[in-house]
Amino acid sequence: MLREFSLRSFAILAAVALAAHASLAGAAPADGVALKIGIIGAGQIGGTLAKLWVAAGNEVLISSRHPEELRPLAQSLGPKARVGTPREAAVFGDVVLVSIPYGALPQIGRDLKPELAGKIVLDTGNPYPQRDGDMALEARRVGTGVASPRYLPGVRLVRAFNAINSSDLASDAHRPGQPIAIPLAGDDPEALAMAQRLVRDAGFEPVVVGSLARAREFDVGTPVYTRLMTAPQLRQALGLK
Repeated sequence: MLREFSLRSFAILAAVALAAHASLAGAAPADGVALKIGIIGAGQIGGTLAKLWVAAGNEVLISSRHPEELRPLAQSLGPKARVGTPREAAVFGDVVLVSIPYGALPQIGRDLKPELAGKIVLDTGNPYPQRDGDMALEARRVGTGVASPRYLPGVRLVRAFNAINSSDLASDAHRPGQPIAIPLAGDDPEALAMAQRLVRDAGFEPVVVGSLARAREFDVGTPVYTRLMTAPQLRQALGLK
């Protein structure tokens, strides 16, 4: 059962829906409404997105198992960034980014189930058997869009930012000309609208591939995985209209 949204949440989602097809870059959020984003796992992907989202005018709370190690990053980002525990990040965010090794996903789902219930969650993780063990083999077999909801029950999940290298995420944000495309998959329309907004805030172009089950089309090992393509190129590669 989804938790009740505050009036602020309704206002944010309404604004996101209106701006879902906008393509603006710069130092202000795409729809003029600053978001509060909880980031669980501030490694190469999470840390880079924290920088990009703060630069777009949003607030972030970055977290890890050792939050004290993140203070230099938060200080470098200025007053719109703060540090906390994963639980604090889950509570803080209008939307939550989970960017951790895939093998840690089940533990996060168990530990933070009450805090994440009903939240929009962007999942960036990729399963690697050599690191994550047998659960990664199963995730690759069924696809991450099927596996991840099992580990994060009760959230409004979107697969996002898993098909781009962290170095490209940093170097190609807001690039001149046509932006690089970021594929998305999700079952919840409002969650997908929020994800599209955050992709644009980060300086990229969202491409909604379809439902969570279709996330396997940009999983590890697919022809589009970590390839830098514009939105028309990605749609053509995936057979999208």
